Amino acid sequence: MHPKIKEYLEKQSPDRRKIMERLREILIESIPSLKEKMEYGVMCYDDLYYIANLPKQVNMGFSIIGLAPEEVKLFQGGGKTMRHLKFENIDSIDEEELVKVINLVRDKASPVHPKIRNK
Repeated sequence: MHPKIKEYLEKQSPDRRKIMERLREILIESIPSLKEKMEYGVMCYDDLYYIANLPKQVNMGFSIIGLAPEEVKLFQGGGKTMRHLKFENIDSIDEEELVKVINLVRDKASPVHPKIRNK
């Protein structure tokens, strides 16, 4: 685990930390080669995914660059390059569906900052 990720997680409330750690675990189990870093104050993974603690929930964000319009509808938000799923508690994580979405983005989406990713 990246030291800044560990530090970020340690600052979260126990309930939120549990959600964030579980999302991170599912993501890394799905794609073990992901590189993680702290960027923009959130946990980022290959410019395709992020995990962020917000006031009312934890968001897991996904690049939508290259996804078909019907695939973009799987997500919430109105971003042009990233959309998200919301998790209010640990029980709101549907692991099977989350893995499908993670793999969809891995297989079809492009990184948000491809020039940065290739450095």
